[in-house]
Amino acid sequence: MNFKPLTLSLALGMLPIPAIALGIEKIELPDMGDSSGSLISPLQEQELGEAFFRNLHAQIEINEDAEIQQYIETIGRQLVSNSDTPGNPFHFFVVLDDSINAFAGPGGYIGVNSGLFLLTEAESELASVMAHEVAHVTQRHLYRAFEAARKLSIPTAAATLAAILLGTQSPELGQAALIAVQAGSTQFQIDFTRDNEMEADRVGMQTLVDANYDPRSMPVFFERLQQSTRYYGQGIPEFLRTHPVSASRIADTRGRADQYPYRQYPDSKGYLLTKAKLRVLTTSDNQSTLKYFQAHENQGTPFQRAVARYGIALVHLKSQQFSDAEKIFRQLVAQYPNQPQFAAALARTALDSRQFDQALKLYKQALHYFPNDVAIKIEFIETLLKTGYPEPAKQTLATLNTRTRKQPIYYELMAQTQAALEQDAESHRYLAEYYYAKGQTEAAIMQIKLAKQAKELNFYQQAILNERLNFFIREEKQRKQNH
Repeated sequence: MNFKPLTLSLALGMLPIPAIALGIEKIELPDMGDSSGSLISPLQEQELGEAFFRNLHAQIEINEDAEIQQYIETIGRQLVSNSDTPGNPFHFFVVLDDSINAFAGPGGYIGVNSGLFLLTEAESELASVMAHEVAHVTQRHLYRAFEAARKLSIPTAAATLAAILLGTQSPELGQAALIAVQAGSTQFQIDFTRDNEMEADRVGMQTLVDANYDPRSMPVFFERLQQSTRYYGQGIPEFLRTHPVSASRIADTRGRADQYPYRQYPDSKGYLLTKAKLRVLTTSDNQSTLKYFQAHENQGTPFQRAVARYGIALVHLKSQQFSDAEKIFRQLVAQYPNQPQFAAALARTALDSRQFDQALKLYKQALHYFPNDVAIKIEFIETLLKTGYPEPAKQTLATLNTRTRKQPIYYELMAQTQAALEQDAESHRYLAEYYYAKGQTEAAIMQIKLAKQAKELNFYQQAILNERLNFFIREEKQRKQNH
């Protein structure tokens, strides 16, 4: 097979080009007559974004910890509500990868790698990167990039874009994806210009200021990125090799930031606690992580010292040293009764140590004080299922917000709940949705077929199962046509 060359021209970017999932059927890129990309309909944008996110689930490890997800959504919503298009839908998530990376996809899907999160030294630095990504979406930079491929079908363009992103992360995966692109495709050029990047910096900084974050954090973090490259030698991360942070870019953002009066911007408690949890979650060497937190146990403000103790207790919990973890978490709950993360951690310790009655009691107490906390609700549901209470689990699932009910964890918990209620067809149906959300369409098809084998299906159930089976089969067929 012969392939026309792919050209990638990226200038001074904070982003890699995003991957878009393969297999959206019957959608053609419109012939966009202007650079705004305004002729892409909201429905097309939504479908592109959802497909992009499913594809990511199939390729990389996306965080499913409800507390971490809750935090990244909170800071994201704060930024979006102060952007120039506050009504646009956005979706924020953390990728569990230690490389320094962040990216924006269609439909407002913004990903931040745990490696970049942990590199930040202040919440405003994290917000500056996210604001930059938000600006790439609001200024339609992604859709300007599609103009060169406006005659391609979505699956073909998606395969090409996916190949580019995968090529920056893994040469082997990238080559495999490139081979999947059909022969004879139009030459595909993507050009995030220097003007795009400057515009994203400028618009992002204004969003940062309006959202009450420190504008000086943007040049500070850019400078740290630039300085960090000198320590990598030949092993410099691909992100920093292909997306350099220049001195002129730092100077430009610093000049803009200096126009605002200086003041202190304290980090939120959520930032400090989420960063500590991410460090424990993504570091395999428990001993070195423990030493890190112990070194900070007597430094900083009282709450910063509490965060260090929280990190120590999380390491104990991860190491199954339950009594040590419980002791610290109880102290933290007593000291900070208004902090939901501490209450949840204490209950989770009881759950992991198989003290189920105690775990139920602690989760009920936590929900009494924090009735709208999604993370606590999800862990409470898991506890109810483990202790044989599927009906209350189902009732609690019904109280989750719309954003959470679109995430894989919701479908997984619904499948477990329906199985516990001996509703086999519904259990397989929700498990199908779980696999589909994770980018595993063949597994979704299998689950729908299993659901259809259940006895005594009513007309409504049959109709839903037939519709979803046909939808999954069409999408899988469309995906395979590009291989």
